[in-house]
Amino acid sequence: MEARLYNKADKNYVNCFLCAHHCKIADGKRGICGVRENRGGTLYTLVYGKVIAHHIDPIEKKPFFQFQPGSHSYSIATVGCNFRCLHCQNFEISQMPKDEKRILGEDITPEEIVNEALETGCKSISYTYTEPTIFFEFAYDCMKFAKEMGLKNTFVTNGFMTKECIDGMKGLLDAANVDVKAFTEEFYKRVCGARLAPVLEAIEYMRQCGIWVEITTLIIPTQNDSEDELRQIAKWIYKTDKTMPWHLSAFYPTYKLNNLPRTPVSIIDRAREIGLEEGLLYVYTGNVPGDPGESTYCYNCKKKIIERFGFAVRKNVVKDSKCPHCGAKIDGVEL
Repeated sequence: MEARLYNKADKNYVNCFLCAHHCKIADGKRGICGVRENRGGTLYTLVYGKVIAHHIDPIEKKPFFQFQPGSHSYSIATVGCNFRCLHCQNFEISQMPKDEKRILGEDITPEEIVNEALETGCKSISYTYTEPTIFFEFAYDCMKFAKEMGLKNTFVTNGFMTKECIDGMKGLLDAANVDVKAFTEEFYKRVCGARLAPVLEAIEYMRQCGIWVEITTLIIPTQNDSEDELRQIAKWIYKTDKTMPWHLSAFYPTYKLNNLPRTPVSIIDRAREIGLEEGLLYVYTGNVPGDPGESTYCYNCKKKIIERFGFAVRKNVVKDSKCPHCGAKIDGVEL
């Protein structure tokens, strides 16, 4: 299928402006994502309708903690990614077009995706596992039909998308969980093959567009775990929108970062303290089942209002988006 969000250029080149790489692609070549190819001066997506993974997940697994809590989301992905993270947990499919020079997937239509979501009782469709921006055309058609059928749409994303891409999803995309992987350009370049600034700009723009945003930082020992860097992230979130939940996840060795240890729980808990010290209203710990930081607490009276264990919601006493104990407004979607 012909891709969207690109311009034709001289000598059969095309300029792609789907993501912040802004690839200039020669005839017969592909962009950094590995799934958008220039054929004779026309850019094509190679993954439209080619779903490599589809599962029913708790929305908390994305993670979204203040978006339809306790619900299930129909989750889909194609192969490909515009990052090359050394610690990618889904590298077999995200890096397949580049590492294996293959594009695999089950042919499926947007209508079939939406119907399966409805039949299985899901309240949303999540575009996840790999980077959903790179299968924008397919996600767009799924989102459009999902909206018509009363479902919500969420992106689990690295946030490396353009304003034009976000504009294209206005009114269709309800929420995004965006990775802020670190707070230095050096980390993004060395570990991810990307840049930090466009991610921050995309988050700011999504909030301006009314998209609910939650942020995740995977804390990697020796790489992005200093108190100073974590505090910088917290300060930026506070300045941008202190109601955005911040998820702090523990790292497990994988892919090309097998030489590093797991993240100590003490560092995850300290990171949460830093977020709260900087004035954030909702800060969560991840990959540590049973940790108190999994639950939601009222920022005003400090009482527990949504109790979780792992990806399961055990108790939710929020009523009409308010704390039942003190009446404080609790931010989120369909709490």
